Amino acid sequence: MHEAPTVSRPHPAVPSGAPGVWAAPGGGIEPGEDGRSALRRELLEETGLVTAVDPPHVWHQVIVGADQASGFDGIVNDYFLVRTARFEPRGEFTDDHLAADELLETFRWWRLTEVAGYTGPDLFSPRDLATLLSDLLTSGVPAGPVTLGL
Repeated sequence: MHEAPTVSRPHPAVPSGAPGVWAAPGGGIEPGEDGRSALRRELLEETGLVTAVDPPHVWHQVIVGADQASGFDGIVNDYFLVRTARFEPRGEFTDDHLAADELLETFRWWRLTEVAGYTGPDLFSPRDLATLLSDLLTSGVPAGPVTLGL
């Protein structure tokens, strides 16, 4: 299962003018914070999930270039495999905060078959999410993070 918000503004991994984008929860690392602490904070803030485990780092993506999306000069995405029982995601943000950040549909759970069979107008980030998830579930956790393209 994959749970993600969609945003209406351009996302660095998706061409300008694209429709909505489904992306994993995430955000920046704050001063004095390490990557795993940032992961835990972002999961709590955005989904309400509290986790004390160190999930495996499965994918790494670097997108550099002002031509990727208006207003962005690059982004680094690190993806972790977080296993959890299904729950109703509701983070710490108010509806007003979500609207200000242009999160149109807050969260939803996706099954791999739904991601693979999706024919709607929105895109996934990373764009080849269905293939990546299928490989991860079939082959297991890689020894180190797999480097992704767009």
